[in-house]
Amino acid sequence: MNVFVTGATGWIGSATVDELLRAGYKVVGLARSDASAALLEAKGAAALRGDLDDLDSLRRGAAGAEAVIHLANKHDWANPAESDRAERAAVETLAETLAGTDRPFIVANGISGLVEGRMVLETDPSPAVGADSDRGGAENLALDYVNRGVRTIITRFAPSVHGTGDWGFIHFLISAARKQGVSGYIGDGSNVWSAVHQSDAARLIRLGLEKAPAGSRLHAIAEEAITTRVIAEAIGRAFDIPVASIAEEDADGHFGFVGSFFNLSMTGSSERTRELLGWRPTGPTLIEDIMAGAYKEAGQQ
Repeated sequence: MNVFVTGATGWIGSATVDELLRAGYKVVGLARSDASAALLEAKGAAALRGDLDDLDSLRRGAAGAEAVIHLANKHDWANPAESDRAERAAVETLAETLAGTDRPFIVANGISGLVEGRMVLETDPSPAVGADSDRGGAENLALDYVNRGVRTIITRFAPSVHGTGDWGFIHFLISAARKQGVSGYIGDGSNVWSAVHQSDAARLIRLGLEKAPAGSRLHAIAEEAITTRVIAEAIGRAFDIPVASIAEEDADGHFGFVGSFFNLSMTGSSERTRELLGWRPTGPTLIEDIMAGAYKEAGQQ
């Protein structure tokens, strides 16, 4: 099977490309630069030059593929409206190209903001509807195409997809701790995050491609609930930095942009996903990764 992957050289995408190639798939990855194209070609994948704003390249990639995995996102924290616009346009372009083919279309999302006061379940629909909502309402837009002959599969990721080389939230938390000289948690540190190792996330994507029916919502979650205090304490031990509570009003100053996320509970269940796919996470836990030095480069200038 020939699979087109956006975000193919990103954190989750690079592991997904490796997973697909090991399983015998042919992969074409969207590449924004010559360097990204060279990385893909060195692995044995093909490269298609373009980006999320180049809708013609997305159409070409989807038209020539038997499956599409959409993992790219602008993640423009300074201009989230632009990220939302680009995400909706990309998903619509890819889905329109696949309409009537019954080909798989895997679309990435996160679990943040989907429900309040409890963990997110696979049965929970996204409340983001319309172009002006989070990620441009792309999850619901993609699911609308199930009735138009697209095997849409939503894959929602834990807030921490961790491992050596991770540049996500944990990297920024550690960078803040090293800069401030204190590994902080907000308030009493009782907010909870879910987590999954990069390799387990990539394997889930492959299994979803192979097994998940149209309209599925999959959760890439290995650990359901790790308190933010436990995360901060692990960072403190790993880097020999004192640990302390940070007042909510001081969170932005201490953590930077990641403080607004560290002040949230972002947790979900993957019980249905495991039953559906036979997926069993085998990678290290988040705390094991922190303690083993997976983030030793974080915060270094």
